[in-house]
Amino acid sequence: MKTAYVFPGQGAQFSGMGKDLYDSHQSAKEKFEAADEILGFDITKIMFEGSDEELRQTKVTQPAIFLHSTILASTIGDFNPDMVAGHSLGELSALVANHCLSFEDGLRLVSKRAMAMQKACEMNPSTMAAILGLEDAAVEKSCASIDGIVVAANYNCPGQLVISGSIGAVNAACELLKEQGAKRALLLPVGGAFHSPLMEPAREELQAAIESTEFKQPTCPVYQNVTASAVSDPSEIKENLIAQLTAPVRWTQSVQQMVADGATHFVEVGPGKVLSGLVKKIHREAEVAQA
Repeated sequence: MKTAYVFPGQGAQFSGMGKDLYDSHQSAKEKFEAADEILGFDITKIMFEGSDEELRQTKVTQPAIFLHSTILASTIGDFNPDMVAGHSLGELSALVANHCLSFEDGLRLVSKRAMAMQKACEMNPSTMAAILGLEDAAVEKSCASIDGIVVAANYNCPGQLVISGSIGAVNAACELLKEQGAKRALLLPVGGAFHSPLMEPAREELQAAIESTEFKQPTCPVYQNVTASAVSDPSEIKENLIAQLTAPVRWTQSVQQMVADGATHFVEVGPGKVLSGLVKKIHREAEVAQA
């Protein structure tokens, strides 16, 4: 019996997130105060009191989820994961939790990532869409037949795959996939085509920041989005983290591999319950819980 700790990505934020941690743990309060200083703005106030609109700002959303997840992990008394994984942004939270990255360096990288992705979105108007009810291979084949950039971006669970690309190509793919029997082809309220070739400018910008940051030997393997396999070598972790911006999030495959490697319990660390739901859809026998 092994326990996997999993960390959510963008979209799980809510007003008031982290306030309970701030109020009940001195160590958490100190981390929130350090975050305000590192980021150069009062993210703590926005997390605790901000509107949904404020929390959706790219410069806020990614650091806010990272802070909630990593600070929550630091307050778990018996935190001793056999393995960790994070969905997209959550991979950085996972790397702080398994001591591959320091809290401060992780926050700086998250902030840099958010800004770089925002810039890439502004350079290329683009979008994402959730496709429900089709096999992954059918979605991949349809995307490949469309003129323009549209690719599989998030393999969330069987029958749920998110595509990403230019607005015209994503719209065309949605129409084709509905004709082929998709239950839903739903455009997502996102700023751009995450995990697609259109994020190349962000990947280049983040690469320099990651390469100049110290990554240590983690206390347990991280199942990275790009490979969906256990990784413990710091240089390999860096390479995969850089590649992640333009490559798909292989969440289905990551959970399947963690189960194959002995995971029976999954604990979601951070806001929301999205990953817990996906884990149960991927592996019904898994026991899931929130930290």
